[in-house]
Amino acid sequence: MKFIQKIVKIRSKKEAFFYYSLKKLLGFTPRNIQFYKKAFIHRSIKEVDKKTGLQINYERLEFLGDAMLSAVIASHLFQEVPSGDEGYLTQMRSKIVSREHLNELGRDFNLLLFVKSNVARSKFGDDIHGNIFEALIGAIYLDRGYHYCEKFIYKRVITPYVDVLKLEGKITSYKSIFIEWCQKQKKEFLFEVYEDTGNDPVKHFSVKLFLDGIIIAKGRATSKKKAEEIASKRAYFAFQNEISNL
Repeated sequence: MKFIQKIVKIRSKKEAFFYYSLKKLLGFTPRNIQFYKKAFIHRSIKEVDKKTGLQINYERLEFLGDAMLSAVIASHLFQEVPSGDEGYLTQMRSKIVSREHLNELGRDFNLLLFVKSNVARSKFGDDIHGNIFEALIGAIYLDRGYHYCEKFIYKRVITPYVDVLKLEGKITSYKSIFIEWCQKQKKEFLFEVYEDTGNDPVKHFSVKLFLDGIIIAKGRATSKKKAEEIASKRAYFAFQNEISNL
């Protein structure tokens, strides 16, 4: 209680808001608020740690959080699906920690509300939502250890989102499925990617997907990878009957 009073009294109203909002999100009392502050610092701030000389931002915590999330999910699947082999477990874990899913979690928790940046939010890519979520997990681990980190992941990820039976039928990469189909059918495919010159504040890429020399789908997104995935998804549904029969 004294710690909370100290935060409210000494720090600004903005930091007090951050502390209480964070406590509500975590479901427990953070001990070292500095870990969590770093989890929301964008590299555009260009703040440097005087001791290490390294730039302070969320990216190192993102790396740690990614590892912790994968470890907890792997442990859960290992116990939940005793009959699953290595390939099956790896595939299920990939679906749970997919960039799409992590971005969804970051958006659901409205984590961008806490991000400190010198860049306009309109210029952020979609992946920042998932990156910040992973950084938050890294901060939890440093602040309270593995037990609290595991508890948070179960409460916020596994319990509300992880259904193994539903995940089995979930497609995480339409591009991989489309390419596999083309290879089995000995069809030629080509992703033609070019930078879009639209009026958007964020740079976009467009993709034309060719099958045996004919354009069958197009895609547009803030990255080449996403644009290719969009085009592949459209191609998948255009040829769903043939692909599903493989």
